[in-house]
Amino acid sequence: MKSKLYKSLLASVMGAGMLTLGSCTDLSETIYDTIASEKYEFSESDNASQFATVYSSLREFYWDWYGYADLDICTDLWCIPLRIGVGWGDLYINFHKHTFHSELGHLGGLWTNGYEGITACNNLLRDKETLNLTDLQVAQLRAYRALYYYLLFDLFRNIPLLDENSYEGKPDDWQPSQATPKETFDFIVSELEDVKEACGTDIDAGRNGEMNNYVAHMILAKMYLNRNAWFPTEAEDNSYYEKCIDVLDYIMQQDGSGFDLAPNYSDCFKEDISGCQEIILGIPYEYLYAGGNYFANLWMNEAGRATWGFTGWATGGGGALNQFLDSYERQGGVDGNQNNVDQIIDKRFAQTWIGGPQVDADGNAIMVDGSQLNYTYNLRSIDNPGCYPMEGYRMVKYEIISGDWGSSYDDIPFFRYADVLLMKAECLLRLGTANDTEAENLVARVRERAITDPSRVKRSAAELRGGSVYNYGHWENTAKQDESDAIDQTLVGGDDIDLGGLLDELAWEFVAEHHRRQDLIRFKMDNGQNVYNGKAWFCKEAVTGNNRDADIFPIPKSVMNGNINLKQNTGFN
Repeated sequence: MKSKLYKSLLASVMGAGMLTLGSCTDLSETIYDTIASEKYEFSESDNASQFATVYSSLREFYWDWYGYADLDICTDLWCIPLRIGVGWGDLYINFHKHTFHSELGHLGGLWTNGYEGITACNNLLRDKETLNLTDLQVAQLRAYRALYYYLLFDLFRNIPLLDENSYEGKPDDWQPSQATPKETFDFIVSELEDVKEACGTDIDAGRNGEMNNYVAHMILAKMYLNRNAWFPTEAEDNSYYEKCIDVLDYIMQQDGSGFDLAPNYSDCFKEDISGCQEIILGIPYEYLYAGGNYFANLWMNEAGRATWGFTGWATGGGGALNQFLDSYERQGGVDGNQNNVDQIIDKRFAQTWIGGPQVDADGNAIMVDGSQLNYTYNLRSIDNPGCYPMEGYRMVKYEIISGDWGSSYDDIPFFRYADVLLMKAECLLRLGTANDTEAENLVARVRERAITDPSRVKRSAAELRGGSVYNYGHWENTAKQDESDAIDQTLVGGDDIDLGGLLDELAWEFVAEHHRRQDLIRFKMDNGQNVYNGKAWFCKEAVTGNNRDADIFPIPKSVMNGNINLKQNTGFN
């Protein structure tokens, strides 16, 4: 449910190219005020409700129907195929195949909600004296605005750069042009460097969706980690990895006392993660007023709801790519034997996926048209002919609550401490061999709670730098259900991926946590192309040559139509 104010804001934003800076500080009508009073204590002042749109825009950005969470379908981990007899929109096929175009509705939602958050920050900063904002609040708002810009920059790169003073002295019909990527990058970094130690040290605040010093440092670390990937035509600059380590070390000063790995992997994906020691930034969702996490609804077959006893809608759309499932470590090593899931020694597999014959909460077989519901290991095809309703393992990573809601009010672990450890390990590995032992230990610390065989917890730097175990290449079954299998495959593996072993670690740890697209763009093959473009998986084909247009999305057509000053990203109409 959306408030009247939210709808009016959305309409005004879209009407002005999604960049209007009209006042939105009177938030007395919004239902999210309830959450602000219950879960947010932005500062010691009594005007915390003024920040409701800053928070709610991030919730919408992440879990709107066309939200940031869905972008994992662009990657090698899972997809939403055409479900034979069920449907699903073509846009999900476009995302899997990387056939992006400016009329994909998904992109408009990301742009809208991102700029709505920026607008909310700018309005408050513009009126900071009238509102009597404290220095702490001003710093937090600047950092929150940098978070939105970081996300939009990563997705679209060539974006308008607006602060609280941008509209001053401009005519009513003024519309902004895009900043250069360097201008936007420098602005985000400058803002974060300026406020990174002025946003407060309340660790619990970040877990409840607020800004603090540690969240600001995480955003800055992401900026430094991805800098070389975002500017691929410039020479590699290792100084950014060194800067990333320095920023991460600030967070790691709280190791053991403020932040630590949760005892169990699944602790990070409970309905309420506000007390989880691993969470640096959580996005809170709430039972009545701010639901959003629809993973259970997206993944489960309608009959499969009986496993948990939730009665909310279910579409059975999502499915894990069998090539990714093959990559999980098994006894004796990864051998590509598709169905030996009983041999998997990584506990994250069972905590993330379910497959095979399904039973209800009482242990009774779930029947569908006379046959037991059975989630098969293999998907068939993205769209030729597509997948039948029972095909594909389903995700259970986020806690599924019995009753009417499924997972819709599960909080989101946007930044967590495992990411800090693996980001630092990556930077150390990229900087050379001098710090290999530290990198190995950081990776082993994350693996220790996941790998059941103690002798396999430690991986050498050579393994982490070596190729990926993912068997990349085209794989699909073009036969219909009543026909003999017709496997069309051209598999080439991942031996040519630099730091491929670490890339695998990131997949197993962060699947369905909005990381994978960025990781695939950052990691390269021996030929210099990144994995995101240069590798094929399932029905997504490899890009020949060094074309990297797909690293970013096209500017939505609706946005282009609303602002004649915008220029479309290269490679798109």
